[in-house]
Amino acid sequence: MSDEIEIKRVRGTGWKNVYDTLRNEILALTLPPGQLLDEMTLAERFDMSRSPVREALIRLAGEDLVVTLSNRSTIVAPIEVASFPKYVEALDVAQRMNTRLAAALRTDADLKIIAKRQKEFEAAVKTGMHLKMSEANKQFHVAVAYAGKNPYLASFYERLLNQGQRMLHLHFEYLERTGEGYLLTDEHDLMLEAIRAKNVERADELAHAHTRQFQNNFIEFLRENYTTDVSFNPLAAAE
Repeated sequence: MSDEIEIKRVRGTGWKNVYDTLRNEILALTLPPGQLLDEMTLAERFDMSRSPVREALIRLAGEDLVVTLSNRSTIVAPIEVASFPKYVEALDVAQRMNTRLAAALRTDADLKIIAKRQKEFEAAVKTGMHLKMSEANKQFHVAVAYAGKNPYLASFYERLLNQGQRMLHLHFEYLERTGEGYLLTDEHDLMLEAIRAKNVERADELAHAHTRQFQNNFIEFLRENYTTDVSFNPLAAAE
């Protein structure tokens, strides 16, 4: 079940409405990578001046969801397949470190928030709507990160999760279409239990396996859809 968002004319109420609408359409791939985002066309669509549209695009650029080219035109940020190995390496380090810290430093209040976010992810999975699933997955991991009490590491990790949401959306579509692999629900439960038990090494192991599962399925998606010669060095086993 896909969650495609119809692109239509919307009467806006300011930059926030433009930002929210475009962000959802970009993450759901309704606005595909490389799509031109013309300020005048968007202003007409949202029935407003160009200033709030420009503000929305600036904020989307801050999340690396749109890119301003040398000719000053703006496009939806490409999904750079060639940079995926470096992306997933950074994701693995951030995911492991933040999950380790959460296991070591979490409070009872943190556990309640993480558990709540996991329930929300499970509910999103039941809807079959990939955008809801990717957003709920991000919020689960953000809750884990902030339980680690290092806002710098948590902020870096959250940025990586934002950048990876479109890839996760494709990952969910691949799993649904092929029936291969599995969704992340069980791994989330195991991570929560390791954090609850303050088992740092187990939390690290699960976080690493979590990244590898995403990497492996996304590579299979790329091979199926883009090329028969996609080669990445797999992430090393957790030490």
